[in-house]
Amino acid sequence: MTRSTSADEPSSIQRRVLLDPRRGDVEDDAASPGQRSLLAIAGSLLVEISLPKLLFAWTALLVLPAVLLGLAPLLASAWLSILSEQVLILTEIGAALMLIAIVALGWFAWRPLLRIVETSFWSLNALAVQPSYAFCREALRHLTERIWPNSLTPALRMRLRRACSIGAGILLSAGAGLIAILVWPASRWTAGLIDLALGHHLVMTTLANAIVLVSCYLAAASLAWGFADASMDQPADLAAFDIPRSDARIWRVAHLSDLHVVGERYGFRIECGRAGPCGNRRLAAVLARLAAIHAADPLDHVLISGDMTDAGRASEWAEFLEALSEHPDLAARTIMLPGNHDVNIVDRANPARLDLPFSPGKRLRQMRALSAMSAIQGDRVRLVDTSGKVAATLDEQLTPHRELIAAFADRGGLRGAAGLRRLYEDQFPMILPPDQQEGLGIAILDSNAETHFSFTNALGLVSIEQVRRVEAAMSYFPKARWIVALHHHLAEYPMPTTKFSERIGTALINGSWFVRRLQAFADRAVVMHGHRHIDWIGACGALKIVSAPSPVMNAADDAPTHFYIHRLASGSDGTLCLAEPERVEIAGN
Repeated sequence: MTRSTSADEPSSIQRRVLLDPRRGDVEDDAASPGQRSLLAIAGSLLVEISLPKLLFAWTALLVLPAVLLGLAPLLASAWLSILSEQVLILTEIGAALMLIAIVALGWFAWRPLLRIVETSFWSLNALAVQPSYAFCREALRHLTERIWPNSLTPALRMRLRRACSIGAGILLSAGAGLIAILVWPASRWTAGLIDLALGHHLVMTTLANAIVLVSCYLAAASLAWGFADASMDQPADLAAFDIPRSDARIWRVAHLSDLHVVGERYGFRIECGRAGPCGNRRLAAVLARLAAIHAADPLDHVLISGDMTDAGRASEWAEFLEALSEHPDLAARTIMLPGNHDVNIVDRANPARLDLPFSPGKRLRQMRALSAMSAIQGDRVRLVDTSGKVAATLDEQLTPHRELIAAFADRGGLRGAAGLRRLYEDQFPMILPPDQQEGLGIAILDSNAETHFSFTNALGLVSIEQVRRVEAAMSYFPKARWIVALHHHLAEYPMPTTKFSERIGTALINGSWFVRRLQAFADRAVVMHGHRHIDWIGACGALKIVSAPSPVMNAADDAPTHFYIHRLASGSDGTLCLAEPERVEIAGN
């Protein structure tokens, strides 16, 4: 009896199959903005989304903070009213004790109340106020660039960017001021004890108060943001690379980003769908090529600036770690940081699904990312304490929590998620200290904004606390040079875009502020990021910025991709030079 060979059997099956599953189908394009318009994706979301869950999420994320913000002045005024009444009737010991009790209540309650107000205000600011300004600014820029697509010189493009920033600020300020004027009659800023018991009316009053407060803030802040964006150093293509001195120390840094590892051999990626490669063969080729380069001319660092995985799934992290473990010399030099696909994708198979603020799903994705970072760099990177000093390693910081993390990953649950509430945020920034006083350090930031919905997963925000700690750490090593590494781009870069979706809602919401803060270190720092999959090297004023292309995304299996090995050199007076990089081509399959 003869048997057909193993090579004959698959080829026969592949010839006979009606739908080749290796090539995917329309379901693989379901969430891809590259294959479907944002309008089409939004329409699908409206059909598929759980409306009760969406209503609850909106209530928790928007309505509740607004109520708490609007309620604060009523509580404060009610306390003052009761206090004044007790002072007027202060005639006996009972009244005196009551007065002491009321004063004590205010003394102990004002701090928690202030924290609630502050948290609610910044929550509304991050979710609604700053994105509104960013949307308006980028819409104006996109419109003007579409009107003059072929006549924009770099200088004219820069002037238009400034004008659009001011225009967005003025438009939003006028609109917010009008809303405040219209809602003002429904607001109320003083209350007594009886007024606080009028449930329905109190909710409407507090919402009106919150709208007035936020609108007044937006009216003033949008003008400030507009003029700040207009007056900041606008991004421009790098005029020329530096030429290192003959005696300069050179650091060779391979910059990878947006690898989007999938957990299936023939899996496709969320953003590109069937327009991109399937599986992880391209990543294997990238690492093999990088290992060969390192063997011939050793690298100092391999920086992966986020989106190691496509959706933060356990199987995807397993594939990524297994691929990197094949190259231990590269792994020993690798530094990575979380991207929005690592922590903010709620469900790769259902973009309409969302997490509630207290859902354990996002906490689990954060713990997976921390676990992977600990495995790769945990014994090399250090955290920065509140005083700005470089303190314990990541491994040392996570050691007391390892059993709790493992139990949560095994069983999940709201209680386990609550027990790890601040653990992820507290690990950033991480610092890879320089090996000597005048060496090269890497500051590792988490730039992912808090989001609970896959449709808004790309938002970027760098917290004030992270920036303060990074500044303190960089000042702690005053002679060192630095790579400031994050996932999101600082601003939309001066290059033509055909789709509005390519430029809205993905850059840092507070990018202009972040650029201004980094200008103090611009002579000895370079910013490196990913996220947009764009190959761009430029600067905002003196601050050099490197945007990494994805060596995996947006290219079919047979198309080539590339990445760069950057050469950073020590300059005179402690400066950091950016020399011309080495472009590494990865051939298609």
